[in-house]
Amino acid sequence: MLDFRPWKVFAIWLVLLAGVAMSIPSLMPESTAKSLGLGSFPRINLGLDLSGGSHLLLEADTADLAKQNIAKMEDTILTEMRRAAPAIDIGDISTANGQLSFLVRNIAQLDAAVEKARAQTQAVGVTGQRDWDVRVVDSTRIVMTPTTAGLKDSVDKAMQTATEVVRKRIDALGTREPTIVREGSDRILVQVPGLQDPTGLKALIGKTAKLEFKMVDMAADPALVAQGRAPAGDQLVPNPPGSPDGPMLAVQRRVIISGDDLIDAQLGHDQDQRPNVIIKFNGQGGKKFARVTQENVNKRFAMILDGTVLSAPNINEPILGGNASISGSFTTESATQLAIALRSGKLPVALKVIEERTVGPQLGADSIHAGVIASIIASVAVIVFMLVTYGRFGVYANLAVVLNIFVILAVMAILNATLTLPGIAGFVLTIGTAVDANVLINERIREERRRGRKIIESIELGYKEASRTIFEANTVHAISGLIMLVLGSGPIRGFAVVLLIGICSSVFTAVTFTRMLTAGWIRRKRPTELHI
Repeated sequence: MLDFRPWKVFAIWLVLLAGVAMSIPSLMPESTAKSLGLGSFPRINLGLDLSGGSHLLLEADTADLAKQNIAKMEDTILTEMRRAAPAIDIGDISTANGQLSFLVRNIAQLDAAVEKARAQTQAVGVTGQRDWDVRVVDSTRIVMTPTTAGLKDSVDKAMQTATEVVRKRIDALGTREPTIVREGSDRILVQVPGLQDPTGLKALIGKTAKLEFKMVDMAADPALVAQGRAPAGDQLVPNPPGSPDGPMLAVQRRVIISGDDLIDAQLGHDQDQRPNVIIKFNGQGGKKFARVTQENVNKRFAMILDGTVLSAPNINEPILGGNASISGSFTTESATQLAIALRSGKLPVALKVIEERTVGPQLGADSIHAGVIASIIASVAVIVFMLVTYGRFGVYANLAVVLNIFVILAVMAILNATLTLPGIAGFVLTIGTAVDANVLINERIREERRRGRKIIESIELGYKEASRTIFEANTVHAISGLIMLVLGSGPIRGFAVVLLIGICSSVFTAVTFTRMLTAGWIRRKRPTELHI
């Protein structure tokens, strides 16, 4: 137990000194670290409660989601009835009152139409309920109504996707450790440390990023379009301000390709060095885009984002490479944000900000100051207690505590972890409990000496027997920390991270490091008395 070979002593000191070196950048202002050439070294991130930042609460527009579901079902019914063999003739389609209804012109096809409509519904969970209710009214009209269970399931799936899309967009901004969690059935909480102006963040999060490519109706009467009247099979889409086509553009309803076929979007520049967005389609999307451009040379197609025309270029030649560019009145920042929104995916439901708070850095500075004071008081109290109670062995324990602090900071920096106010509480707790192992070891050594054992034998047995208890106690401690890490979020996870790192580092410093110091002292001094 007390035999430490030179290579082992070297390895222990190397780990500890590396920990001290890696923790130094986190202990000084970032500007100072950069001036000393330490700007590239890993640093601990500060959470929202320490560095300040933005707090947003987003709410989903569930009414809009219900309209989207009805519109999708309308398209599905039209397609499936047309594909039926023989085709089922339907008409007088209505989406009023939150339901879809249509007329079956040939009463002999009513049963087939009902079966086809029911085939488009799905079971919700294991309850046996369907997401749509299908019934016949007035003998020839089929009415499809979303069920309560179906609406709830649709909202839940949309919110799961929306949460991931928001996370991708914020992470793409380069922010550090944002907190993004669902609250209730239709809300998302977003906290971004260090961001004092959330204007750009709100614009990015709120962008649905629904990209569609549709053919422009070249035969549409400009006079009718100016009056807000769309030709049959068309829809009117707002143009960007100052467009030569006027305020509205007539496009075909059919989507020739959508943002679902995108696999990448990046900031680019055109021949005049103006910012644009370069998009890349997947294999299927590239084939569709190539086919459409081959079939429509010298015609125009519109790129529509969230219901507004971005641009409507002319197809001069087939575009076969699977890539395209979106041009418009972009700045570098707006083009970058659009690229982020497109490649992170479209939001399945519109989100609106219902609560916004900005936490100033002054509050964080006060929290850090209070945490530092608490840490200093805890450290001084522990150091004084160990010195008075255990003498030389107390000095070893205190060295272990100090090095433990540096190791914790170093590991957190390497892991790019975020320190929150609860994390500081975990830090103070770690300092207070870091000497638990040394207390157990020292008391066991005392006990062995009282039994009349020799000094070396007492120390060996003290470390050996106490190590079992230390391992079991810290294992239980670590299990609690892991549960908080896995099931918790935000500040709870911050506390758990510091706690788990502290458990591992304190065992190393309090047991291995102090045992090495004790072994060296015994080899050098060969003591005949042990004051502990």
